[in-house]
Parts: sequence; structure tokens; C-alpha cells
Amino acid sequence: MLDVAQIKVCYGKVLAVSDVSLSVAAGEIVALVGGNGNGKSTVLRAVAGLNALAHGQIQLNGQELGQMSAHQRVRLGVSLVPEGRRLFPRLSVRRNLELGAYSRQDAHEIEQSFEHMLALFPILKERLGQLAGTMSGGEQQMLAIARGLMARPNLLMLDEPTWGIAPKFVTKIMDVVQHINASGVAVLLVEQNLQKALSIAHRGYVIQTGRVVMQGPASDLLVDEGIRKAYLGL
Repeated sequence: MLDVAQIKVCYGKVLAVSDVSLSVAAGEIVALVGGNGNGKSTVLRAVAGLNALAHGQIQLNGQELGQMSAHQRVRLGVSLVPEGRRLFPRLSVRRNLELGAYSRQDAHEIEQSFEHMLALFPILKERLGQLAGTMSGGEQQMLAIARGLMARPNLLMLDEPTWGIAPKFVTKIMDVVQHINASGVAVLLVEQNLQKALSIAHRGYVIQTGRVVMQGPASDLLVDEGIRKAYLGL
């Protein structure tokens, strides 16, 4: 589904990603893991069309994305749930969800998606009229994921979905990610909680200083001695 080939991304003169290649097949959860400041979020933003490429290619189902705007990529089935959630805090839960479907025209199917999100995240049904900015961190994260799903993506990219939320929500979020994937949505997951990420992923990539330094089945990476010492403190 997704093929990222030797991409390089810069912020001005600062090189953020120097050489990253990865792929996500239909039906997969792929984890992109590593320490802070190594370029993981930059890779997701490049796929979403928010960061321009200095070099390399990004293809979705064989179609080159390089010259496409972010909103065009959404219409092709790419949805990013950004780090920090980036909700519209002064708008209601309902309005945030509705804005997730801004690229769609199918009113009846949008309503079906809306009802499906309320079934997937029951807490949102109780909060429809509440301002998004007044919710807890875990509730906001559920809303952010639901908003991303309202675009009806084939590829959902999640950037640090368990960041800054209570432990009781972490398990819920990871369960939801697996449920989403089981429904046919491929997932590219950036997550500081390496153990949680690799425990639900099919494959993983380890990124350091803007480069992929290791890749393989998630189960193999999880038991790799070097990774356990570097990232899990074991």
C-alpha cells in the first residue's frame, strides 16, 4: 500500500530525516520507533504532505504522492492523527468529528461513519456538546482518532497516540488500534512506548538520527537484546 523510498526531509538548513525507506502493506500495523528527535514524526508528516521532500519518493498503491497537497492525500485515503492531538479546542466534540469528514460528499455514509465512531468510542456520545478543549487527555485522544477515521482512510497514521494520557486509556487506545486494523485499515504507528507498539504491530522499523537502523517482524525486534537495552532499559 505505502512505499517510502530513501526520503530526505529538511527544516530550513537542518536535516531532520536523512535516509528513510519503509513500507506498509494492506492489513498491517507497522511501528516506527526510536528515541525523541530522531525523525519519526517528520516521516509521518512527509507522508501526509505536511513536510516537503528534499529527496526520495512516496507512493500509495503505486501512485506518486510527491506533488500532491495534504488534502489531496486525504482524499486518496491517507489520514494523520498528529502528535498532541491538535483538536479544535473551542469547538464541540460533534463539530470536531464532522470536520474530520470535510473531504467527503456522501452525506448518508458520513452519518453512518459518525454513528460508528460513537459506537467505537462510547464516551464521545456522552460528550457531543462538550467543547473538545475541556475533555481529559485520554478523551481528547479518542476524539482525535475518531476524527481521523471520519475521513474513511485506507492508511491511518498515528503519532504518539498514548502521549500524555492516563494509563487506563493507554490499553484502551491500543485495543482500538487493533480493532481498526482488523476492520481493514492499515496503520503506521509512531509511539514512544516501544513495548506497547511492538506488541500490537506486525512489523517494525527502528529510526536513529534520521535513518532506519533496524527493521523486521515486531516480535523479533521486541526481544532483540540491543533494543531492549537501548529503549526498554532491560
